[in-house]
Amino acid sequence: MSLRFAALGIDHRHIFGMAGNMMDAGGEFTGWWTEGSPDTQDGFVKRFPDIPHVADKAGLLEDPSIDLILISSVPRDRAALAIAAMEAGKDVMVDKPGCTTLEQLEEIKACVARTGRIWSIDFSERFEVPCVTKATQLVAEGAIGKVVQTMGTGPHRLNRPLRPDWFFEREAYGGILTDIASHQIDQFLFFTGSTDAEITMASVGNYANPGDPGLQDFGEIALRSPQGHGYIRVDWYTPDALPNWGDGRLTILGTEGYIELRKYVDVGGRDGTDHLVLVNGDRCENIDASDAGIPYFARLAADIRDRTETAMPQAHAFKVMELGLKAQALAEARG
Repeated sequence: MSLRFAALGIDHRHIFGMAGNMMDAGGEFTGWWTEGSPDTQDGFVKRFPDIPHVADKAGLLEDPSIDLILISSVPRDRAALAIAAMEAGKDVMVDKPGCTTLEQLEEIKACVARTGRIWSIDFSERFEVPCVTKATQLVAEGAIGKVVQTMGTGPHRLNRPLRPDWFFEREAYGGILTDIASHQIDQFLFFTGSTDAEITMASVGNYANPGDPGLQDFGEIALRSPQGHGYIRVDWYTPDALPNWGDGRLTILGTEGYIELRKYVDVGGRDGTDHLVLVNGDRCENIDASDAGIPYFARLAADIRDRTETAMPQAHAFKVMELGLKAQALAEARG
């Protein structure tokens, strides 16, 4: 089977990695549609100059040769596009957040049950980061014993001049915990082996951007399950001197050691990305994990062919978004 895919919505630059990595996994990019002319369009056309732009998304949805639809539209529109794609017989890979309300999530669940299609979320802070692949291997090998806690941080650069209007609209992006923190919820569930969790604390705030009341620039969550504990902090405060968009980190604590991931930059001085620190009873070392690979995209292609769940269990995608949406609601209810 030669997988063919198309894109609906290119409003977020995550579509660059989604499409590029599916092509690297052997997929054929057949066409794309987007609403209006988002700021990302010039860069997208430069990156994918040979991929045709279609004026009507129906042409892609009705093409029986297309297997997979990628979606990176404005977040509030992703659920409707995903449902339309699944109703048309396509599997879906959506940018995070996969949806922005619990009502949308229930509609997506019903559509998956009705159609039997795959609804997968590209959590890029796990699926597009080789050092997370290496950490997964080490944890599976028992390098740090039983995982009992994750601490994930997702600082981002605001880049105000480059942000579209919807970025500052709470209803459009879903809130900072629904949006950014979904990455860290995904990693907590995955590394602790949890299928559900209790939200013990959630808060959001706007401390640096009072002129944008719809923007939340800080958020945090505490989680626990029978398998482990988690703490998450996300923000839009990345200082200009940092050489990339954010110093994203993950610490995985086990009963026999710990792993720290400095995913995108090491402010301690090491060049490059994908820095992994492993400390256990025998080893205390820094590992360059940049060559560990990113298997999610090839696995998703195999799942589409074989109707399996090797890239990510469907229930996991649902649970990540459920917890993110509930944490968002809890934080906003508390004020």
